Amino acid sequence: MTAPIAGANAGLNAGLFERIIARRRRRSRRRHTSWAMVALFVLPSLAIYLLFMVYPFLGTIQLSLSAWDGFAPDKTFVGLGNYLALLNDGDFWSALRNNLVWAVVGTAAPLAIGFPLAVLLWSGSRGRLAFRAIYFLPVILPIVVIGLVWGWIYNPLFGVLNTFLEAIGLGDLAKGWLGDPNTALIAVLIAAVWATFGFVVVMFLAGLQGIDMNLVDAAKVDGANSAQRARHILLPGIAPVFTFVLTITLVGAFSVFDIVYVMTRGGPGTATETMAGYAYKMAFARNFAGYGAAISMVIAAISLVLAVLLLRFRERGRG
Repeated sequence: MTAPIAGANAGLNAGLFERIIARRRRRSRRRHTSWAMVALFVLPSLAIYLLFMVYPFLGTIQLSLSAWDGFAPDKTFVGLGNYLALLNDGDFWSALRNNLVWAVVGTAAPLAIGFPLAVLLWSGSRGRLAFRAIYFLPVILPIVVIGLVWGWIYNPLFGVLNTFLEAIGLGDLAKGWLGDPNTALIAVLIAAVWATFGFVVVMFLAGLQGIDMNLVDAAKVDGANSAQRARHILLPGIAPVFTFVLTITLVGAFSVFDIVYVMTRGGPGTATETMAGYAYKMAFARNFAGYGAAISMVIAAISLVLAVLLLRFRERGRG
């Protein structure tokens, strides 16, 4: 009796062992299949990112350390020479000053306009959907169209602004707004704010949707006015969205190029020239590609520092 029982146990153990091995093989195949699927979805995106983002960025770093006119077959390595030349370049500092003005006005104005409008739309005013569409319309318009439209508004001969001033008896104030060094930058900034604030309104409105109305109602019962509710409930409630919008607008202020180029080409003189416009001019108009690349790297460094500081500020606020 012992021998048949032992044989049966051995057979059962062998069958159990084979099933365990088969199960492990199936798991291994599934694991390999899952990794293959991950690679199938990730590798194309990674390849595109490396090809169109990382490789050009590394190439720009290398170019910024060289002297090259954009046509010669060889580049001359100059080390930090381009960066040192920036320190004594008055046009660069003028462009940086314009970017700083843009960062202050072009960031504060959309936030100051966008937040109250978002609160009004969120509070249940009539025609919310229509107003949302109207506010967001400038965001979806091509920046070239916006620049051309505002260029016509500022036109000294038939522009809407000068025509309006003359109609109300203020013709003495009419001028070539984009041709006057004292008003050109502000004129372009007004157009840029108009193009940006709709995005801010929509983003703030999306953030406000997540605020608990019970908190707002309780604050009203306790006697809090609109400003107090905005300060202690609404702004803290949209803090992540606020930080995101602040980062986008502030970083964008140091890389702005398109609307300035369309409206003024950086003129008159250097009154509206930004760092990005100056980099473009040096690289493609004056054929100092290495110098233009160095300016681009300065823009990238400023943007990176600002983004990191704002993200750390956001994380500290969460903590």
